[in-house]
Amino acid sequence: MHDLIIVGGGPIGIAIGLEAQKAGLNYLIIEKGVLVNSLFNYPVNMQFFSSSEKLEIGGVPFISKEAKPKRDEALEYYRRIVSANNLNIQLFEAVEELQKMGTHFEIRTVKAQYKSKQLVLATGFYDIPNLLGVPGEDLPKVSHYYKDPHYYARQKVAVVGASNSAIDAALECWRKGAEVSLIIRGPEVGKRVKYWVRPDILNRIEEGSIQAYYSTEITEVREKELLLTNTENMTQFRLANDFVLALTGYQPNFRFLDTLGVQLSNDGLKKPHYRPETMESNIEGLYLAGVICGGMETHKWFIENSRIHAPMIVNDIVNKLKKKPVYA
Repeated sequence: MHDLIIVGGGPIGIAIGLEAQKAGLNYLIIEKGVLVNSLFNYPVNMQFFSSSEKLEIGGVPFISKEAKPKRDEALEYYRRIVSANNLNIQLFEAVEELQKMGTHFEIRTVKAQYKSKQLVLATGFYDIPNLLGVPGEDLPKVSHYYKDPHYYARQKVAVVGASNSAIDAALECWRKGAEVSLIIRGPEVGKRVKYWVRPDILNRIEEGSIQAYYSTEITEVREKELLLTNTENMTQFRLANDFVLALTGYQPNFRFLDTLGVQLSNDGLKKPHYRPETMESNIEGLYLAGVICGGMETHKWFIENSRIHAPMIVNDIVNKLKKKPVYA
């Protein structure tokens, strides 16, 4: 029986593991993919919005070449933390079922079964994309993830979205020789786009290097073209196209929350209930950490403002264990 099992081996899950280890708890981190799986799947050239010190966990300094580190530097940093501290983590072990059984939790994975007195869900949000919901979205030319701009060189690429991931992809693909079109549902490029990137995309649009279609949505994806609709005047038109990068955001996996009975807000945002001073949900012994705490508002929680969840959670667990009788 573990004192604590952490589902999710991202930066926040690792931070909780570090705190649990320092506190002498019998803990385990379970990760369905590679270490910091979401960061691994980010674009190869991605640069963080945050400075390196804001991405630090466990009081371990993060030294990067520039003030704002890149993906490969972050992978190296978190990998070294796990190795240097010999954290107890199981990789490539997806959780299939979670149950609350009286005073403990039972966890069944693709490889084993575990029991734990306390459970933390730190599962992130990068696995379930927000779909366009249009005919042709299942064609091989459509992707909801972007990795490397070289793949799109000399191709007609439509990038859907107005936030950081879409704008970064549009600029990178254009610079590698793609013919890029931006499909933006709203009237402008997103206000939350990184401040040093937003002028770049606006200048590329103004000079005509990248064609932006504002107040526009994809109505249908076809083999060699897209059917678009301008939502202001409801006119439709066609756009020649080879690939679609539908970078319209992602959402948490609510399956485990629903299964365990975590209360979710009924305002459409599905924000889970938790005590802000401990991060414990309405289910005793079940804690939430990281981006999952925001429900559908995935822009509310990041590494820099959710790393504090680690000491809050572990301190509460330690206090609980101290209060229990020795024979319990």
